[in-house]
Amino acid sequence: MLRRTLTLRLFLRLLPVLALAAALPWAFAYWINHGWMLAALSVAILLALMWWSLHRALAPLRALFRALAGSVNTYRDGEFNFGVHWESRDEVGDLVRAHSALGEVLRQQRQELAQRELLLDTMVQNTPVAMVLWAEGGDGLARVVYANLAARKLLNDGRKLEGQHMDQVLEGLPAELCEAVARGGDSLFGVRGEDSGDGPEEEEEVYHLSRRRFTLNGRRHELLLLRLLTPELRRQEVQTWKKVIRVISHELNNSLAPIASLAHSGAELVRRGKYERLGEVFATVEDRARHLEGFIRGYARFAKLPQPQLQAVDWADFLARLQRQIGFELDGEAADLRARIDVAQMEQAMLNLLKNAHEAGQEAQPAQDEVRVRLRRLPGWTRLEVLDRGPGMNEAVLQNALLPFYSTKRNGTGLGLALCREIIEAHGGRLSLQNRSDGGLCVAVMLPEP
Repeated sequence: MLRRTLTLRLFLRLLPVLALAAALPWAFAYWINHGWMLAALSVAILLALMWWSLHRALAPLRALFRALAGSVNTYRDGEFNFGVHWESRDEVGDLVRAHSALGEVLRQQRQELAQRELLLDTMVQNTPVAMVLWAEGGDGLARVVYANLAARKLLNDGRKLEGQHMDQVLEGLPAELCEAVARGGDSLFGVRGEDSGDGPEEEEEVYHLSRRRFTLNGRRHELLLLRLLTPELRRQEVQTWKKVIRVISHELNNSLAPIASLAHSGAELVRRGKYERLGEVFATVEDRARHLEGFIRGYARFAKLPQPQLQAVDWADFLARLQRQIGFELDGEAADLRARIDVAQMEQAMLNLLKNAHEAGQEAQPAQDEVRVRLRRLPGWTRLEVLDRGPGMNEAVLQNALLPFYSTKRNGTGLGLALCREIIEAHGGRLSLQNRSDGGLCVAVMLPEP
């Protein structure tokens, strides 16, 4: 139908040209009898008139096709404000109107996309999570391509980060943060504020870091997410202490109520002269009292950790003694270690970490009891890593793992990792957790060199 309409329109527009073409043989036959010169002149005039008529007849269609081609080019370039107008009620007009409707749909979609991008940018810019996206440039160095307001405030005193090298961004930042970025993956670490000497020591700030790699527009990108957990941990700490009070009250009631009842029963037995059952009563009272004593001792040990007595230690002997108590593979040379420790406290912390590593391996499917201790010496630090092949920790557990009394075990007290953290920080060190890229968990103990 469209082809027939175009043919009819062309026929009507070319009708003068066809009339001239039909008159050309008659004119040529007439004028040839009156002279060749006049015939040639007449033919030239008729051909010029035919060309002019043909050009004039096709001019609107050429303009329409140019307009359609131009609108397609603007659509390809992402501009949708270009329109085409054609006054006709035939199929050509329908084609132009359909083309205009397509442009209107594309304009609406572009506007909706721009609004969604604006909403997403507003959310990203105002989120408390610091977000930094960088990619490798032509010089082989990683450059920041995007950073939100939280990242600018945390990493560059509120100034713009885009275009800077990541090495320049990390310069001057705390060593704990730089180390966590270099490790990659998910990790939890603490940064202690500088002690000015003329006021109270600043509290440690706890951060959760995530680092992801992906390909965008054919280029390798990396996204860094850094979240300050200190306020949330403080809220969690209040909830934890409420839980502690409930747990202690529960345990005390479970032990004191039977003891009070048994004491009353023993007094009645004495009053009635039935001394043969007193042994059973006293045994039960002793059992409940010892259970309560052990429960309170465990909490007291965490609450009243003594100040570590630092001394030089033979690390090879220290690690060999640990291996005799609980098995693990050693990776690294103990002679490279330089830290001073309280042997008893550090042994308690390491045994707890190794025990957790073995238990994590048993939770894997299938069970893998591969536990390694890797030794590394960094500038100014001694690093001991306890590595297991367990299932690792999800983000929620990773964020709360170092909280006192937080435990995912059915019968766990939640004091093990918290006690390890207290011991290591009392040595001036740091304890961090990180999921291994090939499966399992890495618990890193950082101790300062003397």
